[in-house]
Amino acid sequence: MITFDDVSIRHSGAEAPTLEHVDLTIGEGDLCLVVGRTGTGKSTLLGSINGLVPHFSGGHLSGEVRVDGRSTRSNRPRDLAEVVGFVGQNPLSGFVTDRVEDEVAYGMEQLGIHPAAMRKRVEETLDVMGIADLRRRPLIELSGGQQQRVAIAAVLAAQPRVVVLDEPTSALDPNAAADVLGSITTLVHEVGLTVVLAEHRLERVMQYADTVLWLPGDGSVQYGIAGEVMARADVVPPLSAMARVLGWAEVPLSVRDARRRATAERIELRPLPAQTPPAGEIVCSVRDLRVAYDDLCAVNGISLDFTRGSTIALMGRNGAGKSSLMWALQGATASSGEIDIDGTDPRRVDAAHAREVVSLVPQNASDLLYLPTVAQECAQADRETASPAGTTVAILDRLGVDLDPQRHPRDLSEGQRLALVLAIQLAARPTMILLDEPTRGLDYAMKQHLHGILDDLAAAGSCIVVSTHDVEFAAAATQRTIVMADGDLVADGPTRAVCTSSPTFAPQTSKVFSPVELLTPDELAEAVSRG
Repeated sequence: MITFDDVSIRHSGAEAPTLEHVDLTIGEGDLCLVVGRTGTGKSTLLGSINGLVPHFSGGHLSGEVRVDGRSTRSNRPRDLAEVVGFVGQNPLSGFVTDRVEDEVAYGMEQLGIHPAAMRKRVEETLDVMGIADLRRRPLIELSGGQQQRVAIAAVLAAQPRVVVLDEPTSALDPNAAADVLGSITTLVHEVGLTVVLAEHRLERVMQYADTVLWLPGDGSVQYGIAGEVMARADVVPPLSAMARVLGWAEVPLSVRDARRRATAERIELRPLPAQTPPAGEIVCSVRDLRVAYDDLCAVNGISLDFTRGSTIALMGRNGAGKSSLMWALQGATASSGEIDIDGTDPRRVDAAHAREVVSLVPQNASDLLYLPTVAQECAQADRETASPAGTTVAILDRLGVDLDPQRHPRDLSEGQRLALVLAIQLAARPTMILLDEPTRGLDYAMKQHLHGILDDLAAAGSCIVVSTHDVEFAAAATQRTIVMADGDLVADGPTRAVCTSSPTFAPQTSKVFSPVELLTPDELAEAVSRG
């Protein structure tokens, strides 16, 4: 279905090709998982399948990419639209209408599909993706996860033979991700859809993969059976890390496979000591906090305390009210109830003072970047916070991120943009730091680096709240977990206790070795050695 014939791609100004002499064939009806660290060329490879690279992105392509017999060299993306559907990392940037129903229908309108057939497909796709209740909602009012599902639905409704997905579950809660991937897998198995999917959260998708395409970063591509390629790849999801701890030569692709092997080998583990969130001074007190948008109650009378030096996970399904709670804490959303952060209510002071009390890094960190160079962004942050010149650059250095001062922020990787925004926010020396989905677009190595940054900030006395759907990151990086549902607080306690007791929010290590309460492969290594 998809063939790369001696394909090399070099972007303008690049010293070396992103892809070099790539030869491979992805068969019809395969679900091919593309893996690799940030910057190795995954998005370039995906874009070459429908001609976005190089027709839209520029650069030079040698060799030939063919999809269903059509060459991307002589067929531009619009010519391939009926064969290849593409969903990028940021769904909002790809929307062309205002409402959910219109967006799902738009692609079919461009292909000239008969209105009766189009209406039927819209209904079927809304049901498959579980978004029928959103049909008349404005796209701009949806959560990031809801927008992601609409973007995928808009592509599937046109019924292409190939679907290319770049980070399709990055904004989805665990149950929604499983539903979406289950729907896509059903189409793969029952109608022969070919899917090429890049995802950093491999623990969510490995079990569905027929083949894996690994980009080591030297321009080459290694392609083969999923279990074999994952055993040698330099991206290490939890099951791979678990296999290395236990000395397994082959990586199990699912929790079920790993659990069966662990049971067969009768691995003995000792429980770890109970996890206790750090006790400290209360720096934020919230009482009966409420946030409403017309008739929708997003935060329903929540009361919480947050302590200095702690890192807290805020979890729950899409639309549970997590982002609304964080924006209310930051003072940017109308709310009722009491908020006291270090003696200040951020809703009652000017923006500059509020920023000294609490800073929020939103889901799309780049929304806070608007100047043409990294140097100008850093200098502006120094001026706005009345800090000495060089303060923000020094924070970037402490975060361990080396950025070219003259680079445009849009040319940075997701992880680099996140680090830049975090440094800009930290220039105000806030008491409380709020991060909304900070691991979107980050590979495992970058998430480990972010984990270290948060540990350092907490050790320096900051209170950090991380809203996330990434259960593996929450398990590794936080000591306390709060779970919300429909605006209400439904769980609050030590991360190990909250996450291991939940089939939704349990990390894979916990699922494999339940009822022993383990969160991460590092804890597994400790439990094995203690045993």
